Amino acid sequence: MAAADAAADKKARDIVVIDMRDLVVYTDYMVVCTGTTARQTKAIADEVRRVLKEDHGVKARHVEGEREAEWILMDYLDIVVHIFTPQSREFYRLDRLWGEAPQQALEATAS
Repeated sequence: MAAADAAADKKARDIVVIDMRDLVVYTDYMVVCTGTTARQTKAIADEVRRVLKEDHGVKARHVEGEREAEWILMDYLDIVVHIFTPQSREFYRLDRLWGEAPQQALEATAS
């Protein structure tokens, strides 16, 4: 939830936490969210990184896509964070792909 809350603090939209524990062995949760622009997806990724490192002592094992910022993937092993632009999210449809998994949608909150 810390990653989802950090994304919400940077005004991410359509935040969904997907419980993957009964479906795959490589992660427990996925957080999927949308930034309106590539610049915003970078800001969301930076905030997720900051919060998880400073508040929880956790660093990402692997990060992809920051240069283009259309789809940023942050792998923390127990959680994987996907930050999309609207076009990329619609194209890849990860939350629909994993539709059988329990999902919790979060509302973006003002900080």
